[in-house]
Amino acid sequence: MEGVDNINKRETGIQYEQAAADFLKGMGYSILKQNYYCRYGEIDIIAEESRYIVFIEVKYRKNTMSGSPESAVNGIKRQHIRQAALDFLINSYGTEEIPCRFDIVAITGKQIHLIKDAF
Repeated sequence: MEGVDNINKRETGIQYEQAAADFLKGMGYSILKQNYYCRYGEIDIIAEESRYIVFIEVKYRKNTMSGSPESAVNGIKRQHIRQAALDFLINSYGTEEIPCRFDIVAITGKQIHLIKDAF
């Protein structure tokens, strides 16, 4: 049964990542890539907004009983996202000297909240 739970979690993750991408598009973000994988980890959404490349982590919780969605983006997770972002910048642009920032899209139930420059 464990495999079934993992499939359901991944399907749920895909659903909420797409909702986050649609939400961001509505706010003027241009989505460059979804689910960027490298040896350092994964970035849920990479977008362009204004003059920034934005690396976005999407977190979903049914409710806040076990904490807010954004509280799940701890120090270790942030470090992995930073390393993956550096990998993306170097592989895509040949440099790390590009203005960028890290946002979180926190989804609780059906409410979506954007935290710009989260870390």
